[in-house]
Amino acid sequence: MLQPPHSSLQVAAVPAQWVPARERDQDSPWHTEAVCRRDEAGLFFAPSKEPTAARLSREEAAKRVCARCPVMVECREHALLQPEPYGVWGGLTAAERRVVLARRRRREMELKKTARAAGRIAAAG
Repeated sequence: MLQPPHSSLQVAAVPAQWVPARERDQDSPWHTEAVCRRDEAGLFFAPSKEPTAARLSREEAAKRVCARCPVMVECREHALLQPEPYGVWGGLTAAERRVVLARRRRREMELKKTARAAGRIAAAG
């Protein structure tokens, strides 16, 4: 059976306390509070030619770290707005972020279409 590449990685047992962004020190960047700053960077980014089973295991371990991070939402939005093409950011893989971005684009198009239709109805009325 394949062992995950980071099976010896110990994740801190004490969960981070979530503090709403509006209550955090606004002068410090969000990433200074990121839990992943204390973990191995290799957990969040794939080595070249990584076998699929090892990649899936590594990504799940990274997502567990993200799940207890107080700035997960900020991290995710950063990765979606940049967009970050590689790695696990805010609990999402690059492929998952592409899906989120595609859904956002479709939703924006639908909203624009609905607004145009409402504008035509109002103009005709």
